[in-house]
Amino acid sequence: MARQITLYTSVICPFAHRAEIALEETGLPYKRYEIDLSNKPEWYPSVNPVGQVPAITYGGPDVPPDQPAPESTKIAESLIIIDFFNELAPNHPLLPTDPVLRARARFFIESFSSRFFPQWFAAVLKGEGFDKLWDALEGLQALLPTSGTTSGKYAVGEEYTLADVAVAPFFARLEVALREDVGGFAEGEGPKAYKVLTEDARFARWRDYFENLKERESFKRTWDEEKYKERFSARISGARKA
Repeated sequence: MARQITLYTSVICPFAHRAEIALEETGLPYKRYEIDLSNKPEWYPSVNPVGQVPAITYGGPDVPPDQPAPESTKIAESLIIIDFFNELAPNHPLLPTDPVLRARARFFIESFSSRFFPQWFAAVLKGEGFDKLWDALEGLQALLPTSGTTSGKYAVGEEYTLADVAVAPFFARLEVALREDVGGFAEGEGPKAYKVLTEDARFARWRDYFENLKERESFKRTWDEEKYKERFSARISGARKA
């Protein structure tokens, strides 16, 4: 019998979205609990002392999510959590059996984390311009399989892996921010950048890749674009007025 998993998450958070996708991909049973990041419950530090999502409780008694049991194991940080889910799942479906492909998947995640994410944060949330983001996206795109034995729909080939889980939530939020013109950038800059993202020939390979990610049932089941847009727009509106 599977041990209980309770996921503490938030629709606005791309890191938490990683955990939801991984759970859907692995088929592990779980309970989902939405945390309001602007008004966190007083008990939440007993799950994650730093107050961030995602976090999980694993094992222990099956209790209501807002009454986390002291006996359960608490785990935080999205990349650790999605790897943990993969370890729990039969046959570990989110990492290839080929050690070379496993290494490529991990390198893709590292490249995303160290090179793309800082520019995503700077452009989308801080409004520091898009040139460095485009450079980072080109660099990440260069890691995608393109031909021959390394061709495929996903980050390292035909197998969907932790690498794809790690990046999909951020691409989805980039798309919404630019298309809807909601972000730390000046009003009107989003649609200009969206035109580059969706029409510039430089990013044709990335667009194919992102479409494949969006076609996964795990993504469709966990991505509530309207709810995300509503909450993110409210947050950005307050920041722009400030």
